[in-house]
Amino acid sequence: MELTQLTQIMRDSGVAGAGGAGFPSYAKLDKRADTIILNCAECEPLLKLHRQVLEKYALEIMTALDVIAKAVEASKVIIAVKASYKGAVNAVKDNLSKFDNMEIGLLPEIYPAGDEVITIYETTGRVVAPGSLPITVGVTVFNVETILNVYNAITNGSGVTSKYITIAGEVKNPITLKAPIGITYGELIKMAGGATVKEYAIVAGGPMTGRIAKDSDVVTKTSNAVLVMPKNQYIVMKKTTPTEIDMHRAMAACCQCNMCTDLCSRNLVGHPIEPHRFMRAISNGIPEDTNAYINTFFCSSCGLCEMYSCGQGLSPASLIAKTKGMLRQNGVAAPKGIEAAPVNSQRDFRRVPMGRLTARLGLTKYNVPAPLKDELVEADSVKIMLSQSIGVPSVAAVKVGDKVKIGDVIGAAPEGKLGVAVHASINGTVTEINDKFAVISAKG
Repeated sequence: MELTQLTQIMRDSGVAGAGGAGFPSYAKLDKRADTIILNCAECEPLLKLHRQVLEKYALEIMTALDVIAKAVEASKVIIAVKASYKGAVNAVKDNLSKFDNMEIGLLPEIYPAGDEVITIYETTGRVVAPGSLPITVGVTVFNVETILNVYNAITNGSGVTSKYITIAGEVKNPITLKAPIGITYGELIKMAGGATVKEYAIVAGGPMTGRIAKDSDVVTKTSNAVLVMPKNQYIVMKKTTPTEIDMHRAMAACCQCNMCTDLCSRNLVGHPIEPHRFMRAISNGIPEDTNAYINTFFCSSCGLCEMYSCGQGLSPASLIAKTKGMLRQNGVAAPKGIEAAPVNSQRDFRRVPMGRLTARLGLTKYNVPAPLKDELVEADSVKIMLSQSIGVPSVAAVKVGDKVKIGDVIGAAPEGKLGVAVHASINGTVTEINDKFAVISAKG
């Protein structure tokens, strides 16, 4: 398949990164890439969907990877997966002989192995320079569900209308569901047997990088997990603490032990992010140490410094995120042309094991199977956001009263701009439409 044809198919089918920021996947297709990496690190504790999807759809995913590799003329495809995901590893091995230049790259059981900078280093030994994109080292990275969506788009023109999502934590039956985009988190919790505690909080995404959400929030193309937690659980309390309190705690208790920097995954591969230096500057009011602030742009926001490393329970990642936002608001951009320092010689001894991280977060009891249910769950209505990826929002292509079917375009990708189309996820009638979202009712 020609690159231009594949690009158009992926754009029209609404394929965006099925996790993280949701970068439009067609924009990653680049002939500078000599290596394509499939990221099946399942980066965060409790998430199950990537390994489950790869185990069930290995051949389809590998077929789509082969199409992409040939379109961009890449010479190698690496399927990066943790050795502990035995079902997924075996499924890939069973199909490797069908493809040329495809191999397995076994990842260590560490956090954050799924950070693409770390994935690239672990599988190729290449270091992406601070602030640079993977393509600068000849690599393009996609996650598992994204590539399954590419396969469906190539083979039958399907738009992205559903999302695999793990529902775990304080629920009766932890499960991974195939949910229509736009269904509420509250409905998914009910499908997992309901919450097992009366007072709970919802973490949308992983326990490290996820956000506090509401029952009424809806699934998007980047949703990966709905974690139901007691309100006094450690990760919930960390995520609900006001920045002002984080700041006062830093001023009172930061002892400059350097542990946040010593265990920083990006610092260990030579990026100039030094959380301890930032904490010293911000908590003591040292404005002249400008690099301590500017280098926050190189933080990956993995959360390791505050959720695991700091013995004082302080929050470097939250304060760094706040600082980055303020710098951008004031017109400060990330510096360019920064070279990485040599990889830290102690890196192998400072990587954080997933089991230890899970225990530190108080999540071990929730780390149980969440079986994949591959039948699309039903929804009486959905609220589909018109902006579900980095780039410009899609433009409404329907009006109130229109009858739509699964896969119909309800939001068109603006021509000439970075963005993807949005599709109906259930059959029904459009009952509300604006520049933010569309509501479709199955009973309309």
